[in-house]
Amino acid sequence: MIKKNISIIGTVGVPACYGGFESLVENLLDYTPEDVQYTIFCTSKKYSEKLESYKGAKLVYLDLDANGMDSIMYDYKSMKMSLNADIMLVLGVSGCMFLPFIRKKFKGKIITNIDGLEWKRDKWNPLAKWLLHYSEKQAVKYSDVVIGDNKGITDYVKETYKKDAVLIAYGGNHVTKVQDDFLYEKYPYMKNPYAVTVCRIEPENNVHKIIEAFSRMPEQQLVIVGNWKNSEYGADLKEKYSGYENVHLLDPIYESHEINWIRSNASLYVHGHSAGGTNPSLVEAMNFGLPILAFDCVYNRATTQDECLYWSTEEDIIDLVNNSESKFCAIARKMKELGSKEYAWEKIAKQYNDLW
Repeated sequence: MIKKNISIIGTVGVPACYGGFESLVENLLDYTPEDVQYTIFCTSKKYSEKLESYKGAKLVYLDLDANGMDSIMYDYKSMKMSLNADIMLVLGVSGCMFLPFIRKKFKGKIITNIDGLEWKRDKWNPLAKWLLHYSEKQAVKYSDVVIGDNKGITDYVKETYKKDAVLIAYGGNHVTKVQDDFLYEKYPYMKNPYAVTVCRIEPENNVHKIIEAFSRMPEQQLVIVGNWKNSEYGADLKEKYSGYENVHLLDPIYESHEINWIRSNASLYVHGHSAGGTNPSLVEAMNFGLPILAFDCVYNRATTQDECLYWSTEEDIIDLVNNSESKFCAIARKMKELGSKEYAWEKIAKQYNDLW
């Protein structure tokens, strides 16, 4: 059988040990069609063990970082090494500024998931924002297929570039509920009801609003897991709020059993992301069947289909936590139903496979 050679470009790599696109690729591999051969580019900096293959996919390691400014050359080099492929699946737009040159030499199909309008994020300086915005324009112009993972993204592409984008969301049913009484020894305060947030500690995730709201509700427990040390914003928040007994600011937890246990046993999920499309932590919370308070923006409303509770300010959070508990059980059931139906990996993989 002659197989289609598909290069996957733009991720840290697999086995997945990092973020959303990595989990996407990890789960796509579980549904690989018989007529497809994947080649996945990985950053050697994240893998001490260099595998030749994984779940049937060929792995190629590059000595560049897949994130930050390095990601531009990481993606470009991956594209240059994929000129003989039948399809390039480009995840994110970092290297897409080079697509005009790649398009001249590459005769196959280019499919680009433009992610969550990365250029709008507050963490980037003006030059980085300009480069990312430029790369987004080139991605839309030179890709045969543009993927948006949220209706807010596909609507944006249509309105801004007059081009139709394919809507394919992100799966979340890879997470499983965990029961483990031994972890109560490490986290004794989790024996009582608590709200949880898992995110990168960045301004557009509204972490400051979430913590400030709970700091005013000493009877309510809050657990936030994130990378506090990676920015001045995070370090300042940790210094300011570490003295509150009901606010627990945990460093990143990469062990799936432990982080899934923390989320499994929460009584409420507070989601603060204001940028991007379908956020992985949100659809994972939906698949856990948690009641959700989500920041009020088009992306979160699209993901949850207007079926959870929404907030914009600290005062909104306080009001919802104190006055909406009677609605939480119904919201949790609805989130679980939506998560299982709309954000299952088998469905997501079929939508990708239909593009090949």
